[in-house]
Amino acid sequence: MKEDFLHYIWQHQYFSKTALATTCGEPLEVLRTGFYNTDAGSDFREAILRVGEVEWSGSVEVHLRASDWHRHNHQHDPKYDQVVLHVVWQADVPVLRTDGTMVPVLVLQNRVDLRLLQTYEQLQNSKNAIPCAPFWPSVPEITKVLMLERALVERLEEKGGEVLQVYRSYGNDWEQAAYQALLRGFGFKINQQPFEQLAKSLPFHVVRKHQHNLPQLEALLLGQAGFLADAKDEYAQQLQREYTFLQHKYKLEPLPRHHWNFLRMRPANFPTVRLAQLAGLLHQHPSLFTKILEKDTMKKYEQLFQAAVSGYWQKHYMFGREKKALAKGMGKSSAQNLVVNVAVPILAAYASHSGDRAYLDKAISLLEQLKEESNKYTRLYEELGWRAKSAADNQAALGLYKRYCHPVNCMRCAVGNKIMKNSPAL
Repeated sequence: MKEDFLHYIWQHQYFSKTALATTCGEPLEVLRTGFYNTDAGSDFREAILRVGEVEWSGSVEVHLRASDWHRHNHQHDPKYDQVVLHVVWQADVPVLRTDGTMVPVLVLQNRVDLRLLQTYEQLQNSKNAIPCAPFWPSVPEITKVLMLERALVERLEEKGGEVLQVYRSYGNDWEQAAYQALLRGFGFKINQQPFEQLAKSLPFHVVRKHQHNLPQLEALLLGQAGFLADAKDEYAQQLQREYTFLQHKYKLEPLPRHHWNFLRMRPANFPTVRLAQLAGLLHQHPSLFTKILEKDTMKKYEQLFQAAVSGYWQKHYMFGREKKALAKGMGKSSAQNLVVNVAVPILAAYASHSGDRAYLDKAISLLEQLKEESNKYTRLYEELGWRAKSAADNQAALGLYKRYCHPVNCMRCAVGNKIMKNSPAL
């Protein structure tokens, strides 16, 4: 058993109230359970209880054993002096506040129907990738739909939070945050790590100074990525000369070339081509963050990420290696990938920062317009009869799996809650 089970039991009051009393024998009446707290501090805040003849307002702390109070050093933390009830499965020791006063204790061990505990343990001990798989068909469709919608919003807020962290770390600079999100997206999983290293080693304030000059941008990006060190053809040597000057000016340390992956990739996806596309995008859209906020159709977002590359890269996929059929810019599917992994998190971040839900709604709308892609996460739910219909569903399934199913966090999931509520004990 984990504490989340007791959180669930207390929050929903799924225990016997007959002759309810503390371990000291004082009559107990729950007037308000309190609000569940996911941050630091007590588990439930603003609870109202009547212990004996006195009405108390404060926090409720939940542990499996009363001795966990000491194990977590609450007896030395003044924040826990406001706890008016300690809810436990077993009361093995008395607990005291910092001033030495005793905290009232409620034991739930003999007040919870064992059938409810058995349902919980069946979920917790499940060998299925989706713990509730045996129960899934019995859960109403509306419950599953609403939970997936919640998982989608939580995932977007999490992704937006990563962008916000960069924004705050760099002096509240949205363009810097957009730059790092863009480079991370340009990695397309296979080269995500070196692109992230590139973003850190090539500061945006340097890039910003040269966005008006495409050759200088190419020199900075390709040189910093380590692709100009052994320049042989004339264009590469031209960029190398430019990069050498800029490298000394800004004291740049290039990445090792071997960090980049080329294996099992089509030439159009080579990191050299991606860097040329990135240079074209940064050159054409010096205020990328602003453009992401302003666009209002999927087509405009796709066009935003399909900026044309320079003439050299329309014919080459590596220095000195030509290919006649290369596109002038990024393909539609790759641009849509950047909509999902760059534009959507930025919109979610700004929605959180500004408090304007419209930007989050725009992010969700973009995902709903993009075709679904079956992956190992969506297939887990497809096996249970659910099918993704858009990229929004893909993100919802990923959020549900990573936040709830994989860590077996069933008590915080609406589907798990419904299964518990349908337990014979209730």
